[in-house]
Amino acid sequence: MIFVGLSHKTAPIEVRERLAIGRDRLPEVLGRLTAHPAIGEALVLSTCNRVEVYASPRQQAPGPSRPGAAAPPSDDELAADNEALRAAVGVLVGLGGDGVRGHLAGRVGGDAVLHLFRVAASLDSMVVGEPQILGQMKEAIEIARGAKTLGARLGRAAHRAIKVGKRVRTETAIGAGQVSVSSVAIDLARQIFADLAGHTALLIGAGEMAEAASKLLVRAGARLVVVNRSLDRAAALAREVGGEPRPWAELERAVIDADIVISSTSSPSYVVTLDLVRRARKARKGRSLFLIDIAVPRDIDPAVNKLDSVYLYDVDDLSQIVAQSVEGRAAEAARAEAIVADEAHAFETWTLERALTPTIVGLRARTRSILAAEVERSLAGKLRHLGPAERQALALMVDAATNKLLHVPTTRLRAMATDPRVAEHVDSLRELFDIDGAPEGGAAAPLAEGELRVAAEGPPTPRSARGAAPPPSGARGASPRQGDPRPQVADDDGRYARQPSARPQPAEAGVLAVANPAAAVRAAGLKGA
Repeated sequence: MIFVGLSHKTAPIEVRERLAIGRDRLPEVLGRLTAHPAIGEALVLSTCNRVEVYASPRQQAPGPSRPGAAAPPSDDELAADNEALRAAVGVLVGLGGDGVRGHLAGRVGGDAVLHLFRVAASLDSMVVGEPQILGQMKEAIEIARGAKTLGARLGRAAHRAIKVGKRVRTETAIGAGQVSVSSVAIDLARQIFADLAGHTALLIGAGEMAEAASKLLVRAGARLVVVNRSLDRAAALAREVGGEPRPWAELERAVIDADIVISSTSSPSYVVTLDLVRRARKARKGRSLFLIDIAVPRDIDPAVNKLDSVYLYDVDDLSQIVAQSVEGRAAEAARAEAIVADEAHAFETWTLERALTPTIVGLRARTRSILAAEVERSLAGKLRHLGPAERQALALMVDAATNKLLHVPTTRLRAMATDPRVAEHVDSLRELFDIDGAPEGGAAAPLAEGELRVAAEGPPTPRSARGAAPPPSGARGASPRQGDPRPQVADDDGRYARQPSARPQPAEAGVLAVANPAAAVRAAGLKGA
């Protein structure tokens, strides 16, 4: 898996707004990404403070499986990662212009997964602990699903990120209090006016962020005026919080009447222009005007800040208040970081264990075929007098013998998934038992319980930072049926499906199988996130 993008940490607002991607354009961008021969799956997260691409390199023709962390990737694998990074950079530069290139950050493999988990946990947000990011990530997942650019490999990491974000919010108090860009904007308004009671606040826009700001403004005692391009939407929001709706045509009059203006629309261009503010300033007869722009792209022309008695703040100007809010939640953020690190490690281990599956399945098929061949030879010779019941008993004995013979070696092999020596053991195992040349026919009986557990929810949830094991997050599908003669895997929706054959399958390319992530990122001309 790879990550390429920019955020408030790597790019100022004038750069971020060049790359802002509206919801309606996301399918088109996803299509551009997956149209490139180097990218197999893609997910794009676009918010007011970040535009990020998460992608899985397109799989090449499968070969014998090797656990991801056990051995350096091949030249072809490294080339695939680098090509996917460059492809993602090319699409983003194509959207935002060459000026965004120097602000793009990149990560590969485990680093990319860790970054994704930190974003979902709101640890990478401008306002640490803000709750909106989970909803934004869920929406990005659904859009990628609808565009058919999210498959099993990237999908597992994305859905696991949602669970990590929920776990952080459940097990820590990182989201306690008012933690959002809207709440920080209101905090700034309180700093400007010690008491908002009796002051008029103009809210431009009626989206999610505007709705959150409206409730906080009214709670603080301000008289609220709502202006939106859709008067019906403005009226609905004003009715909900006890404000006054005005039509878009009265925007300038509303600016003249207001003490403080908060703007949050999805307009691609300025809705409060320099000329509008000049006229409003003249009509206000010297009264100071405070404007807070929490939109990306920006709603208010930054040139208005040069006018006398006009004071403009954008999302980047909120950093000082944000820093204060982070200090107050430093301990909770540290606990959240520990949870994210545990989850990322668990996901890595689980991914590497999955890479061992073809070898274990091949070993089982090889062992059972040898035992079954000997039984068949005896049944055609000295034991040909046995009836159906006795033959069935022999078949069960072969299954039991296979399970008992392989239980210890397969359990120990899976336990060594993250050990650097595991590649040597896998190679020796495949060579000694001629697994790559094993016969493909015949259905293998189920492995012993626990040997090849494939979890619908991905990796097991590690113990929380508080030391207690959290309750299961609740897989939606049923557990694998006992006794089914075919291996079972979880599909994208967490349901189990029987496979048509027990033939050893090529390993799914591990999302963490990268030997030197930093080198891959540097090779693509990116900086670390």
